Amino acid sequence: MEHELHDRLDDLMRDPYPQYARARAAEGLVRVPELDAWLVARDADVREVLRRTEEFSSANALRPDVMPSPAALAVLGGGFGGRPVVVTSDGERHQRLRAPLVRALSPARVAAAVPYARDRAAALVDGFVADGRVELMSAYAMRLPGEVIGRIVGLDPADVPLVVHGGRRAEELLFRPLPEAGQIAAAEDVVAMQHVLDRCARDRYTHPREDLATEIVASVTEPGHTELPLEQRHEAVAHLQNLLIAGHLTTTALIGTTVLHLLGHRRPWDLLRERPDLIPAAVEEAARHDGALQGFRRVTTRPVTLAGTELPAGAELFVAFGAANRDAARHPDPDTFDITRAAPARHLAFGFGAHACVGAQLAREQLRVTVEELTRRLPDLRLAEGRPVTMRPTMIHRSPEELHLTWPVS
Repeated sequence: MEHELHDRLDDLMRDPYPQYARARAAEGLVRVPELDAWLVARDADVREVLRRTEEFSSANALRPDVMPSPAALAVLGGGFGGRPVVVTSDGERHQRLRAPLVRALSPARVAAAVPYARDRAAALVDGFVADGRVELMSAYAMRLPGEVIGRIVGLDPADVPLVVHGGRRAEELLFRPLPEAGQIAAAEDVVAMQHVLDRCARDRYTHPREDLATEIVASVTEPGHTELPLEQRHEAVAHLQNLLIAGHLTTTALIGTTVLHLLGHRRPWDLLRERPDLIPAAVEEAARHDGALQGFRRVTTRPVTLAGTELPAGAELFVAFGAANRDAARHPDPDTFDITRAAPARHLAFGFGAHACVGAQLAREQLRVTVEELTRRLPDLRLAEGRPVTMRPTMIHRSPEELHLTWPVS
């Protein structure tokens, strides 16, 4: 029975849009057994939940789909973190945890990171431009965002691959069914990442720099100790891990889905070759049409009524940004991928309200740089024939598992 439920959950995650359409058409809310939650699917209802933060708590925002085995949990016990982070906090605590991220990812700092992102994007394309084919996820999408957020955080470039790998393994451990040996191996990779982040946090406490790691360490501790106290080490690692995972996995996924839909529909790609001024609008439409972050969980703090449905305290909801972004009440002809759409930024791909993504502009800039680089240097890019695209079974970082592309080489 449990295996059957996982299979149904995989199917739902690989293509949630039919379920979203049924939920939007229904009266009130629909409870989805695969998600073990009420599905909030209409744009107006999603926005209402995100506004009413006192009644709809974020405490369960990252509730795992799979609980790790005791052996894997024992391995995780040797690491750091496990403290509240910005995405799972409410009220004053949320504001306190969010403040250093808002400062560190200010428009000025994001703008300062763009030349580095452009240089790295060009270097990654240099690595395969003469080959005539590439699997874009591994060769580019999984690399650029980690390098960019790693630089902003202040990681040693040599540590970035291990941290990126650890982030992906954390996602697997909490959201994919793995045999116990696989869970233990994933937990070991997560702990290895945490030790790198702990080393970084301790260094920034004693040797502050102009980087995000220093901002985060300063936000969780007071000066005056000879070294960073243990409890604050756990807090700093929890924040750094959450930020790094959000900062690279979401953008990695968006790169994959953006290129997939631009090439899958073909006309938008050809239009961008002729009119690169449409690239920012194309980025917004790609995020709306098939967002990486399909939604977050919420839990009611008291009995409430939403969309005419009465919910008790403790009710679990899945607040589906991806469903709201296909709501015809907000987006005319919502299932059509149209990069010339009016008001393209009215979507919820980066959330809304108090918990809106602080890294949204950084993600947008990397997507813009990516599309500029690929349309300019590989104008005849195509999806590879005979290599069908399968979407990853996740609601958190929705993207192609692999994205094989080809182009003519002279």
